[in-house]
Amino acid sequence: MKGNPKVIKAVNVMLTEELSAINQYVVHAEMCGNWGFHKLHDAIEKQAMDEMHHAEWLIARILFLEGTPNIYKLNPIKVGKTIQEMIDLGAHAELDAVKDYNEAVKLCAAEGDAVTKQLLEKILGDEERHVDWAEEQNDQIQRMGLQNYLANQA
Repeated sequence: MKGNPKVIKAVNVMLTEELSAINQYVVHAEMCGNWGFHKLHDAIEKQAMDEMHHAEWLIARILFLEGTPNIYKLNPIKVGKTIQEMIDLGAHAELDAVKDYNEAVKLCAAEGDAVTKQLLEKILGDEERHVDWAEEQNDQIQRMGLQNYLANQA
């Protein structure tokens, strides 16, 4: 089915965000594992897996719309040097994604593509949960202190 070029372009932008997030989360998860923070490793790895599913769904949708998935472009990958920086970088990237997904949802509504809109809304919900997770981690760090937080992540 021939899709709307504006919608295909917007979905490709979201694909770039997802592919970039995968790389950032995989590096952060492995750093946490290397440092012995296994609970944090597992949580961040799960987020990377979520982003992989999102990328898969976006690629399938682009192909269905007879577009070409742009898998060659990535946004700059920002790797944190500390746990706090990793959490903050993830939160900022997710907040940007939430903003961009909301814009893409509006475009799909305006262009009359309800199915792509539904897909983007589904992914948007996951992205909002990722933001919430980062906010929870920051709240825990603030309440119990970084050292106690890290002890709970080992």
